[in-house]
Amino acid sequence: MITSDTSEGQRELWNRVRARLKAGVGEDVFASWFARLELEEIVEDVVHLSAPTRFLCSWVQSNYADRILESFRQDNEDVARIQVTLRVNGQARPRLVQAAAEAPAASEVATPAIAAAPQPLATTQPRLGRDNSAAKGDALAGSAIDPRMTFDSFVAGDANEMALGVAKQIAAAAANNTVTFNPVYIHSTVGLGKSHLLNAIAHAVQQADPTKNIVYLTADHFMYHFITAVQRQSALGFKEWLRRVDLLLIDDMQFLQGKSATEFGHTLGTLLTGAKQVVVAGDAPPRDLEMLDERVRSRLSGGLVVPISGFDLDLRRAIVQRRAEQSSARYGMHFPVPVIDYVARAVVSHGRDLDGAVNRLVAANQLTGELITVPLAEKTLGDLIRAREARRVRIEDILKIVSRHYKVPRNELLSARRSRDVVRPRQIAMFLAKALTSRSLPEIGRRFGGRDHTTVLHSVRKVEQMIKDDLELAQEIELLKRMLEE
Repeated sequence: MITSDTSEGQRELWNRVRARLKAGVGEDVFASWFARLELEEIVEDVVHLSAPTRFLCSWVQSNYADRILESFRQDNEDVARIQVTLRVNGQARPRLVQAAAEAPAASEVATPAIAAAPQPLATTQPRLGRDNSAAKGDALAGSAIDPRMTFDSFVAGDANEMALGVAKQIAAAAANNTVTFNPVYIHSTVGLGKSHLLNAIAHAVQQADPTKNIVYLTADHFMYHFITAVQRQSALGFKEWLRRVDLLLIDDMQFLQGKSATEFGHTLGTLLTGAKQVVVAGDAPPRDLEMLDERVRSRLSGGLVVPISGFDLDLRRAIVQRRAEQSSARYGMHFPVPVIDYVARAVVSHGRDLDGAVNRLVAANQLTGELITVPLAEKTLGDLIRAREARRVRIEDILKIVSRHYKVPRNELLSARRSRDVVRPRQIAMFLAKALTSRSLPEIGRRFGGRDHTTVLHSVRKVEQMIKDDLELAQEIELLKRMLEE
């Protein structure tokens, strides 16, 4: 029997399990789903793992618990259950219940543990979307709203001005029982303000009319609710609860999978038919959300689709200026103009990194007493800048982006098919692999279905010529490059 005091032995066991998982699923799948898991403890016959996000907890528990359990049991047959919980600031919670009586029978393999599933973090604001007449505990509660994400704290610029205007218009209309655009779909890459706008809409509508039934759900929370409802045989109640909402906000749409995506399609149709307002955010346009049914993608595309582009220098500077002013007011420190300019020019990834840069400078000032200067910024923010400069594009990334953009399955890009709808995307993918990676022509050929290096060279030269002759194609390929380098 494994006991909780064999920490060194448990670490060695976990290393062996990780090695078996990597060998079994491949490096790419391992990096996506297993690399960020950590072993917390093993108590009696229960293995407690932790993950840094709620979505990863739910996904691993739902899809890989059996595989992980099988790998553990190769070393110790006493292991009977896998439990994955949320890790916040390096600490997993909740810890395993020590009482053996609460563990399932040894023959039982855990499905998603509803009672122990990670819940939203506590917030000083009440959760929106809790319909007490219909909800039965947390299973029908919305995700927690961030009290800091309001329209007042949102920094506007050319990149997000349209999205901000639409969000304010939606909030005003919803507060007055009218619908302007429905559904509304906001999309951008990570860290450009989608979640901020959804939170701000919820805050504004609640402030204008506290009686409104507003539900904000992240995609992983939606999946968790749906799985919970099915297991508790209360799916009908879950659907009815969603259909009674006045304003439904779904974040991180790209993470919806399987039956949850199908269920969202049914719910979306019902809400639109009932003239209820729906706002959705994702990291790609609706047409690229391949996990969704075609009818759902069409429904989203038929509403108002609002992109948020990458931040320009002026907007980055405005964000840093606003965050610096807030820190100055709170801590009484001074951010010189050259420091603000340096951060805005050096940190170009996204808004969260800009916020993080200011927070690091504040922490450095408080911990060391050193004045906030450009040299301090260079020293403190080095990894943020290096991370951007050292961005390494993988051939697998190229295959994924090209497959999604041209709607050609990945296996077709690697196949021997010679039809035009496959050949051209394949040639573009090879061109991007040569332009954005350090791989040699023979290496690229091997990754593209075992092709000869002369085939790769022909494709590269062909695309180079097409770029010269076709301005629209040149812009399209430049867009693919930006998507890969972000």
